[in-house]
Amino acid sequence: MPLYEHVFLARQDLAQAQVDALAENASKIITDNGGTVAKTETWGLRSLAYRIAKNRKAHYVMLDLDAPPAAVAELERQSNINEDVIRFLTLRVDELEAGPSAMMRRGDKERERGPRGDRGDRGDRGDRPDFRPREEEVG
Repeated sequence: MPLYEHVFLARQDLAQAQVDALAENASKIITDNGGTVAKTETWGLRSLAYRIAKNRKAHYVMLDLDAPPAAVAELERQSNINEDVIRFLTLRVDELEAGPSAMMRRGDKERERGPRGDRGDRGDRGDRPDFRPREEEVG
């Protein structure tokens, strides 16, 4: 069977439990039509690049699918009907990504770098003269 990645965006005012229920519903549609869901990732509430249907943020969810085309067509049909799903995108891929996706790895990398990145305490550069206030500032 072909392999797919399906990402959908859910409305910002949904609770996390409702978003998980949407992902479970999508998984059920796939399994009922003869496919399997290899992985489900919730990327969380993220800002959108532009407003979509008065939403500035959305809950992002990704599903890795191994399913026949008819199952994916049914999933897309149900996603179009559901008012809680703002947008969705299904891509056919050659192979499913092992381990966490790039979006999940990005968050891990930011957490391990710390609040100031890898800059550390830079201190004085040494190439500037000492600071002296101008005469009119001294008074």
